[in-house]
Amino acid sequence: MIRLLAAGAVILGALGLGGCAASRSGAPSDAGAVPQSDYLIGPGDSLSIIVWRNPEVSQVVPVRPDGKITTPLVEDLPASGKTSTELARDIEKALSKFIQQPVVTVIVTGFVGTYGEQIRVIGQAARPQSLPYRRDMSILDVMIAVGGVTEFAAGNKASIIRNIDGKQQQFTVRLNDLIKDGDISANVPMRPGDILVIPESFF
Repeated sequence: MIRLLAAGAVILGALGLGGCAASRSGAPSDAGAVPQSDYLIGPGDSLSIIVWRNPEVSQVVPVRPDGKITTPLVEDLPASGKTSTELARDIEKALSKFIQQPVVTVIVTGFVGTYGEQIRVIGQAARPQSLPYRRDMSILDVMIAVGGVTEFAAGNKASIIRNIDGKQQQFTVRLNDLIKDGDISANVPMRPGDILVIPESFF
């Protein structure tokens, strides 16, 4: 009998914990552990390429949709997914056929970022769009960028779809509490590649 009571207590305890976990809103506990890395160039970025003592081959160029750039003396050079330093070394290597010991600096002047790192906002946002991820970005920053939510939005039923360790996970966020009530506890960190889904209210 004692064993049965003990087993029942364990089961009830597990169910209670499970219920708490299922009803929990907001970001998971590891949401703040955003991996810090150097900015990766993406299609749509603007790059200022400076070749020391060679102004005739220095210019500002866009990264094409195929992820490549073209500069004087350098054609169709892959740029997407590289850091500015990595790209500078690649340009130096390409220019070394024409210029003796070229010294190149690449400065990103217009930021879009790789598609895999962009924040996508869909549903009942005032301006649904993709945003370049920036270090320490929060959901409040995202809401400011998209102009908040529409009057038809079910803000407290919004959710973030996030890739964690190769698996997609989804959890709720409280946009109404954050935007309308000023509840800063509802502000959560964003991660590169997050998708924010804002559903429509049906009442």
